[in-house]
Amino acid sequence: MASALAAKMRLNSLRRKQAKNFNVRITTMDADMECSCEVKSTGKYLFDLVCRALGLRETWFFGLQYDVKDTVAWIKMDKKVLDHDVSKEDPVTLHFLAKFYPENAEEELVQDITQHLFFLQVIIKILEEEIYCPPEASVLLASYAVQAKYGDYDPNVHKPGFLAQEELLPKRVINLYQMTPEMWEERITACYSEHRGRTREDAEMEYLKIAQDLEMYGINYFPIRNKKGTDLLLGVDALGLHIYDPDNRLTPKCSFPWNEIRNISYSDKEFAIKPLDKKTDSFKFNSSMLRVNKLILQLCMGNHDLFMRRRRVDSLEVQQMKAQAREERARKRVERQRLEREKHLREAAERARDELERRLMQLQDEAHMANDALLRSEETADLLAEKAQIAEEEAKLLSQKASEAEAEMQRIKLTAIRSEEERRLMEQKMLEAEMMALKMADESERRAKEADQLKQDLQEARESERRAKHKLLEITSKSAYSPSAVPSHAMPPELSFSRENLSFDFKDTDMKRLSMEIEKEKVEYMEKSKHLQEQLNELKTEIESLKLKERETPLDILHNDNTEKGTSKHTNQLKKTVANLSSVAY
Repeated sequence: MASALAAKMRLNSLRRKQAKNFNVRITTMDADMECSCEVKSTGKYLFDLVCRALGLRETWFFGLQYDVKDTVAWIKMDKKVLDHDVSKEDPVTLHFLAKFYPENAEEELVQDITQHLFFLQVIIKILEEEIYCPPEASVLLASYAVQAKYGDYDPNVHKPGFLAQEELLPKRVINLYQMTPEMWEERITACYSEHRGRTREDAEMEYLKIAQDLEMYGINYFPIRNKKGTDLLLGVDALGLHIYDPDNRLTPKCSFPWNEIRNISYSDKEFAIKPLDKKTDSFKFNSSMLRVNKLILQLCMGNHDLFMRRRRVDSLEVQQMKAQAREERARKRVERQRLEREKHLREAAERARDELERRLMQLQDEAHMANDALLRSEETADLLAEKAQIAEEEAKLLSQKASEAEAEMQRIKLTAIRSEEERRLMEQKMLEAEMMALKMADESERRAKEADQLKQDLQEARESERRAKHKLLEITSKSAYSPSAVPSHAMPPELSFSRENLSFDFKDTDMKRLSMEIEKEKVEYMEKSKHLQEQLNELKTEIESLKLKERETPLDILHNDNTEKGTSKHTNQLKKTVANLSSVAY
């Protein structure tokens, strides 16, 4: 019984201890962290805990944000965490985010961690299109984001496709152009290659310097209504308050800089902005949600305080931070220069090693070539020796042949002496043959003269026959039956038919030949026209897929109609030419 009672007391004590703590999950732009806090822990305690874990000293830019219904809210430093309208889930989820933005990031952001957190938050806002960014600026900002993540561009490492899984551009920009992911990557890489030598911190700062010039950078928008009931947007940023049309978040209708605002009063749901110039009327507006009104007031107070702080001398803490940051940057610069020198020396040593290896390879190649040349020269010497031996043998052979030739010459000389007499006999026979040829030539000439005389006699005989026929015709014409007295039907039918037949045959032969030539020309013309039409049709088919119908002129439309109907100039000319050739042929 006593042991059971003791166990129950220990369990109740443990429950009381457990009830005094609650778990919190803090999500930052860089990482998530979880911790256990007491129930009575204030917002400042939890905020300082996160800042110490991050090593953050520029705490005035940041806050702990939580989601509530349709809007967001910020943890108040002097209020207990659980007293806020936070989620009752375990663990409680809070977001460590930048609440206020600097006017000039390069001058105000001192710590690298502060700059890095701003960089990550602005990237997300641009990609989620909470900050409008034009396409050309999107590409440049993407190139700095790549430089911050991957370092200097190296074509051997950063090959095409290395950005395929990266989200670098807003979807609005991607959908605006008919460009493939490879084309976008090519343009981002072209800008990225120009950022060589920039560290991660330098690239992030260049990103923020470009982003802070965008119209929607650092502005919190809230729906409001003026006294007339017109829907407007209130923009709160580091420079002041701005009034926008709901459809235009880029250009404000009017602005109230912090240094021109005398007072901002808040009563229930109504705000009143009172300018320094008392002659200027106050601008009054109201918001329908109480939480939104409190958030507007918090942002106005915080931005106004930072605006005034920037225009005063820095506090000792800030001066110390800036001095430490300068020293740290100087140290990093010296370290970077040392690394650059070592890198250059290493690259020079690698180049010298590569040059020596190349020279060694060259010398080895030259040695191989010299060895090959030596082997070839030895082979050449062997060949020359063999050729010399062959030449010596050939010389001996030629000497032997020369001796044989000399002996042959002596034999020929003896033979020539014996053939001298035979030559004389041959000359005599040749003289006799020449005499016989002369006699035959004289005989041939005589026979030719006799043939000419016979031809002349034949011609005279034919002339005598012609004169005789002529006299016979004259005698016949003097008779009573002359041709003029004889009727045409009494003429010999054979003669009349023969004349007509001769004339008909001649005419029919010429017409057939002419018709065949015309038919041949017509066929050739048709073949040429057909070939030309095929070429035109083939060319038309090739370019038809590239034609833009909406750019056709009225003349193009008329030409297409004529072609489809077969009434084009080329078709009519072809028909006319064929008709002319056919008429000539018939």
